Amino acid sequence: MKYLVGEVPKGTAVFVVNGQDAVNITDLDPAIGTDLSALAAQSDLIDALADKIASAPTVPVSTITPALPIADPGAIICVGLNYTDHIKEGGYDIPDYPALFMRSKASLMAAGQPLVRPTCSDKLDYEAELMLVVGKGGRHISEEDALDHVFGYTVFNDGSVRDYQRKTHQWTPGKNFDNTGAIGPYVVTPDEIAEGASGLKIESRVGDEILQSSNTGNMIWGVRQIMAILSEYTTLAPGDLVALGTPPGVGHAKKPNPRWLVPGETVEIEIEGIGICASPIVDETKVAAE
Repeated sequence: MKYLVGEVPKGTAVFVVNGQDAVNITDLDPAIGTDLSALAAQSDLIDALADKIASAPTVPVSTITPALPIADPGAIICVGLNYTDHIKEGGYDIPDYPALFMRSKASLMAAGQPLVRPTCSDKLDYEAELMLVVGKGGRHISEEDALDHVFGYTVFNDGSVRDYQRKTHQWTPGKNFDNTGAIGPYVVTPDEIAEGASGLKIESRVGDEILQSSNTGNMIWGVRQIMAILSEYTTLAPGDLVALGTPPGVGHAKKPNPRWLVPGETVEIEIEGIGICASPIVDETKVAAE
């Protein structure tokens, strides 16, 4: 199943996407809710709607303005170093345990919304990432069972303000500026793509300029391993979001000069079988003025 949470006159609704068309399933059953939280917690809610979806009116996907797939995630956990060549370009040693950090809800925005370059820095960078949405929660999840705890996969741009990221060992400031983490627009269920979302082309670009191009099969720690590692120390809950790290080619490592994002550009993150997360770049002052 391919889902899209989008804006409607009364707020937001969940749509099932089939090609270029979509069905509003929140209208079909209020238990679905206005984002994917209910489905993440109880994925079989969709089963009873099969006949209704088949006969329901559709709208063009192109007319839907995306909203966040999970409006209020309990946890937003990010893997910082998960591709060997990205680790090397950043000057780090290859770790034997993933670098982990948290993002705040205020740092997130939906695909299509502006990604904001802050007034205090011009070093706004991009990071193409696979993100998973936790379904069945739990603690001490084994690698063997880990994929049973994934509701779906989406696209994430871990926009990073590099000079602020370097101010502390924990990376927190540079990873948590408002409106720098773009998510979506689609969430696809595991049956739609390769097991563990492995072997998928992942790419970032601005126009015809390819910034990053790799494959999720190059991750050091795959979905199974990350779910097991995280659940050793925390109880994962339905709707939690986990970003799985970025491949090489980030802006700060470009030679001979860094490649920062600038207002007027649109950065696109694409993952094979999932979709494209596009974000226009704007200055913070412009957002404040509006």
